[in-house]
Amino acid sequence: MGPDYKTPQVPEITQWQPTTKTMSAQVSAQNYDQWWRQLNDPTLTMLINEALRKNPDVKIAGLRLLESRAQLGIAESLRSPQATIGNGEVLTGGQQRNGKYIASTTYGAGFNLGWEIDFWGKFERGVESADASYFATLAQYDDIQVLMAAQVAQIYMNIRTLEARLAITDSNARIQRRSLQITERLFLSGNSAELDVQQAKTQYLSTLSSIPQLETTLRQNQNALSVILARKPGPLPEMAGNTGVLPKANLALVSELPADLLRRRPDVRVAERQLAAQSALIGVAETELYPSISLIGSVGISGRNGDSSTLSWVAGPTFSWNLLDQGRLGNQVLVQDARFLQLHERYRDTVFQAARDVDDAAVAYANDKQEIELLTQTGEAASRSLEIANTQYREGMADFQRVLDSQRALFNQQERLVNSQGALMRDLITLYKALGGGWEKGRERPLVDPQTEAHLRQRDDWVPLLDEPLPPAPRPPETYPPKTMPTEGKQQ
Repeated sequence: MGPDYKTPQVPEITQWQPTTKTMSAQVSAQNYDQWWRQLNDPTLTMLINEALRKNPDVKIAGLRLLESRAQLGIAESLRSPQATIGNGEVLTGGQQRNGKYIASTTYGAGFNLGWEIDFWGKFERGVESADASYFATLAQYDDIQVLMAAQVAQIYMNIRTLEARLAITDSNARIQRRSLQITERLFLSGNSAELDVQQAKTQYLSTLSSIPQLETTLRQNQNALSVILARKPGPLPEMAGNTGVLPKANLALVSELPADLLRRRPDVRVAERQLAAQSALIGVAETELYPSISLIGSVGISGRNGDSSTLSWVAGPTFSWNLLDQGRLGNQVLVQDARFLQLHERYRDTVFQAARDVDDAAVAYANDKQEIELLTQTGEAASRSLEIANTQYREGMADFQRVLDSQRALFNQQERLVNSQGALMRDLITLYKALGGGWEKGRERPLVDPQTEAHLRQRDDWVPLLDEPLPPAPRPPETYPPKTMPTEGKQQ
C-alpha cells in the first residue's frame, strides 16, 4: 500500500554553476575527501584527525547510528511472529478430612503464538521507513564529520590570524615607541614642540591598548579549540611553533559539477532519506484502513496428582477490521501525506540553501584574493611612505603629523592585509564545507571509542551491530546517468 518512493528532482539546480570565475574552472584534486591536507599544514591535519576521533558530538553521532541499527532490527523483527507467550504452573495443596491429610499437585504448561500476515505490506513499508531512517542517521553521522573538520579549521585560522595581528601590533608599537623617544629628545633639546611628544605618546599608548583585547580573543579561541578536542581549556602545545603563520592554499575541486557535489552533501542526503522514510509511513497508515489477518495457535498440557495428562491445542486464522473507525484512520493517511509534502519542500529548500552556501563562499573567496593583491601593494606603499616621512621629519622638511599619519596608515594596512589573508583561508574552508567534503573517511573509522566498545560488548546483543561495517561512500555522480542522484543501497 502507499506510493512507491522516487528520488525528488530540483530542476532549477540541475545545471547550476556558481557565477564566479573561481568556480568555473574545474581542477582535478587528490584527497578531496580530506580537503584540509590541501592547506599544507601538518598541525592542522593532526588536530582535525584528533577531533574526528575524540569530539563528544562525533561520538554521539556514532551511538545514534548504533541506535538506528537497533531500530531497523525492531522493524525487521515484525516480519516474524509478533506474539509468542509461554506459561506454566505447578501448584501443591492439601485438605484435612476426617483426620486424614490429603495432598494434591496440579500442573500445566501452555504456549501461545500469534502472527499477523503482512498481507497489505504494512511491515514491509515499516522496514522501508526504518531503512531510510537508518541512512538518514548515517548521513547525519557524515554531516558531523564535515562540520567538525570545518569548525576546527576555522578556529585554527582565527588563532593564527590573531597571533599575526598581535605580532603586527607589537611591531608597530616598537616603531611608535621609537618615534616617541625621538620626539622626547628633540623636545628636551628645544628642537620640537611638546605637541609632537603628546601626539606620539597618544598613538603609542593607543596601539598598546589594543593588545589586551587581542590576547583575550586569542585565549577564547584557544579554549574553544581545546574543548572541541575534548581537552582542558588553554593553549595547545602543538601550536607553539609557526606562531602567526597562516596556511596558504588555492582552491582545488574534484572534476564534478557543483550541482552534483550538492547532492552528495550530507545534509542534502539527510533531507532526501527523511523524505523516503516518510513516504513509506503513508503506506503504513493506509494499511490500517483494511483488515488485518493473523494466524494464531496455542498448545497446552495439564494434569493432577500424576494422573494421565491432557494435551490440548488450537490453531487457525483470524482477522480484525476497524470498520467504524475509518474517519480517524483516513485522516491519519492525510496527516502522513501532508508531512511528506512538508518534507519535500524542506528537501528543496535544503538544496537551494546548499547552492547559496557554495555561491556565497565562492564569491567571498574570489573577492578576498583580489583584495589581498591590492592590500599587498598598499602596504608596500605605506611602508615606503613612513620611511620618507621619518626622513623628512628628522631633516626638518615635514612636521610630525605626517609621521603620525604614515604610521597609522601602515598599521591599518598591515592589519587589513592579515585579516584578509585569514578571511581568504576561512572562506576557502567554508567553500569546501559548502561542497560537502571531508566525510568519506569517517565511514572507515570505528563508530565508538575502545572504552565504549568494550562496555557495549559486555552485552552480547551489541556484538553483531558493532561488527557490522558501515556502507561504503556512494560513488561520485559522474559514474551515474545524467540528472540522476546516487543513493546508497538498502541496508542488508
